[in-house]
Amino acid sequence: MTQQLSFSYEEWPDDAALSEQDRTLLEEARRVTELAYAPYSNFWVGAAARLVSGSLVVGTNQENASYPVGICAERVLLGHAAVRFPNDPIETIAISYHPKDRSSQIPLYPCGMCRQALLEQEIRFQRPMRLILSGMEGKVHVIESAQSLLPFAFTGQGLRS
Repeated sequence: MTQQLSFSYEEWPDDAALSEQDRTLLEEARRVTELAYAPYSNFWVGAAARLVSGSLVVGTNQENASYPVGICAERVLLGHAAVRFPNDPIETIAISYHPKDRSSQIPLYPCGMCRQALLEQEIRFQRPMRLILSGMEGKVHVIESAQSLLPFAFTGQGLRS
């Protein structure tokens, strides 16, 4: 039997259609790309999160000459939030990127490892996290839950059965 899976997301031509709060969060993600450490790929990624309390947390990708040692902006952000605000769930995360020698006008989606980490955060707090994805300009995608990006995720439920 064939099954079909799909999810919905919002697509906007630019950030003008976002609420002021979401636009400010995306601007912060774009700003912190400058703080990334990406001397090998020259691909800077920034993430900014608004927590339920209203607090703001940021993260950037951090590369290493030993490539597997590097860490993505999303997971830096999640670790920062977990340590500084352990009981304050993330409401919305904005993610942006800036490659050195070209423009970034299309939304960037998290890698598989980050999708798993984002989903785990939703499971931990039992609440969805909105994702705002965009380059430094151009289209913006808004997704209502990280779970949409990893529908057949490996979860702790599999460890208990």
